[in-house]
Amino acid sequence: MITYLKSGKSAEDVAEADAQVRRTVEDILADIESRGDAAVRELAEKFDGMTRDDFRLSPEEIEEAVSKVSKDDLDDIKFAQAQVRNFAQKQKDCLQDLEVETLPGVVLGHKNVPVNSVGCYVPGGKYPMVASAHMSVVTAKVAGVKRVVASAPPQGGEPHPAIVAAMHLAGADEILVLGGIQAVGAMALGTESLKGVDMLVGPGNMFVAEAKRQLFGRVGIDLFAGPTETLIIADDSVDAEICAVDLLGQAEHGPTSPACLLTNSRALAEATMAEVERQLTIIPTADVAADAWRDYGQVIVCDTLDEMVEEADRLAYEHVQVMTEDPDYFLNNMTNFGALFLGPRTNVSFGDKVIGTNHTLPTKKAARYTGGLWVGKFMKTCTYQKVLTDEASAMVGSYCSRLCAIEGFAGHGEQANIRVRRYGGSNVAPYGVVAKN
Repeated sequence: MITYLKSGKSAEDVAEADAQVRRTVEDILADIESRGDAAVRELAEKFDGMTRDDFRLSPEEIEEAVSKVSKDDLDDIKFAQAQVRNFAQKQKDCLQDLEVETLPGVVLGHKNVPVNSVGCYVPGGKYPMVASAHMSVVTAKVAGVKRVVASAPPQGGEPHPAIVAAMHLAGADEILVLGGIQAVGAMALGTESLKGVDMLVGPGNMFVAEAKRQLFGRVGIDLFAGPTETLIIADDSVDAEICAVDLLGQAEHGPTSPACLLTNSRALAEATMAEVERQLTIIPTADVAADAWRDYGQVIVCDTLDEMVEEADRLAYEHVQVMTEDPDYFLNNMTNFGALFLGPRTNVSFGDKVIGTNHTLPTKKAARYTGGLWVGKFMKTCTYQKVLTDEASAMVGSYCSRLCAIEGFAGHGEQANIRVRRYGGSNVAPYGVVAKN
């Protein structure tokens, strides 16, 4: 039996909030498309608290920003980027081009082709998300993307030095000081001063996630990566303190960030709820985390491991921290998750910041059908075919002609018939069905 000791907002309340966000984003994107740079400047002044003639940083501005970052901080950024780059390269090495002769004289293949241009959004409203620059820009460059535009909002009316340094060290070709809907809208749609991109990537708040959703189709996107979600799966092999730390460590992202404990120990569940309340009296980010826990926090008690797997897959959360006697049980049995963090020695923060896996992950149950951002997201697997002999062309053509006739596609059929006539004799009537020999 599954018991909910604590539930968050109802599905109806969440849907209404989503609808309001959707309407806001529609209006802003329409304004950017209609008025271009003028709209972007007005939006930047309203939401970012700054405006400028060109939101693209000059080489001198980039150099000045990097100079404000301490050597120790730069070294730490470089270390994190080295881990992300190494893992992305290992993933890319798994992507092999293919060419195979499937029938005598018939060669099929595919090539993994990088996207030409990508816009990388780096959140920086409440917190300067330096790590998001590693995850998007570094990975895009490993994939071979030629033009990477990176954008982050200002802090205090200025580009954030550490974010700019991370973007620059990661290899960004253009760096914008621009946030929110206006940033992803300008990168995707293009303006008088900014050439549009082919793809948008990166996490963001509910407005950024909705803007990416509405722009999908006009440009590609990595995935729907909205407010962060964390699921703690735990048994009595761990204690309430570590469970509460891991819940609140992600709830601090924002007031709409779900955090959930899933356990087969009612004692642990009740102790964790009490420990969360205690920690909310002492952590510096309690003002945000408390709202997230109150409105979106959940505590769920199950009787069996199978129930825990079933419920975890139903939730399909972005981050899943497993702290049980046998964490590999969930690795081997779960199917819906953005990323797994197995055992108490690791945690979501490691993945968010430094360990090397990508932290841009699916939210709002998108883990049911997609994984997170990785080097393969920046690459298109494009097929090709070659027919090398007359005999092969005529043979495939005869099958194609008959299959086209079943569907009533005379023009398609004639594309096949002309190959049969030219390369295999005249055993076909004009716009007719090739007879079997």
